[in-house]
Amino acid sequence: MRPKYLYNACLLLSLFLVIAGCNDDRFSATPKPEFTVPDPKQVLQDDCIKRSLGPNIVGQDIEFAYAMAILPDKGKIASATVEASIAGGQGTFLENKSYYTDGSGNDIGIPIGDASVNKGATTEVAFTVDTSAATLRYYYVIPEAARGKSVNFTFTAKSSDGETVSRKMGPYTIAKMDIARNLMVKDSGACYISVADTAVYDSAAAVAHAANIDLVYLYRSLPNVNFNHALVSPAADPKYLPGISLPNGVKNDTRVRRTEDLQDYDLAHLQYGIYIDDVDFERIDLSGAPDYTINLKAESGLWVETADGKYKAYIYINSVDNTNKSAVISMKRYQLK
Repeated sequence: MRPKYLYNACLLLSLFLVIAGCNDDRFSATPKPEFTVPDPKQVLQDDCIKRSLGPNIVGQDIEFAYAMAILPDKGKIASATVEASIAGGQGTFLENKSYYTDGSGNDIGIPIGDASVNKGATTEVAFTVDTSAATLRYYYVIPEAARGKSVNFTFTAKSSDGETVSRKMGPYTIAKMDIARNLMVKDSGACYISVADTAVYDSAAAVAHAANIDLVYLYRSLPNVNFNHALVSPAADPKYLPGISLPNGVKNDTRVRRTEDLQDYDLAHLQYGIYIDDVDFERIDLSGAPDYTINLKAESGLWVETADGKYKAYIYINSVDNTNKSAVISMKRYQLK
């Protein structure tokens, strides 16, 4: 046992020497400079990141994290302000808590001031707690006035010693598309889908909106055919609308193209990092596409173009229910004309 022990000890010692040699600048042709802690800047500083992902859609938030700091012996943070080039919609605010992440990955908010105040396109938080560093979150609700335009933001921090620092973010393009989530469709009930209205109607309401009905939802369990959940154009061959008596005036011929692998995050809220944006609607060609699709599954979807060529849409199947002959769908809609 002794010779084996000595051999292992010598081998371990040799390994330590090799490691030490690899990290010793005496063996390097270009010695690395020694690390020194940089001197802190004697001024108020800030930084900002955009936290939200995907297209910027009217009615949804654009989220930022705004950080600011000053040396404690120089002063305290007095206020934080965000000015948007287009005033945000109702619900726009600057968080009055400073966030940090604990060891378990949880975001912990510490109150630092009064609730934010909106004045036109400006949102401000006045600090009421003595602090020399904070990170606040800003939520900008995209207004209708910004649709199809670009928006910029100016973040500003002020300190008690009179210093001011600002940071510009943007421009950010606001999508032209609309979004509608979690619409319930049911066979022989609310089964008439309008892309133009981003809505679902029953047969009575469909008469009043007949010109805008683009698809009919139905569920059929048929022998020798995997029909199941279907979305069918009113003008399709009646064999794809078995047992359906269309309301008066419902007759649009809508183009559809099915896809199985496009789980848009805005519609699905699953783990997928896929987003459909305006440019996707502009590029997809649905000429020659059929006017029906059957045997739809949960997490599948379909591209749609209305008969008048005014709209394109992507309809996502969130869930299906064979027992209740129903489904939940979500939609992104883009106006072409």
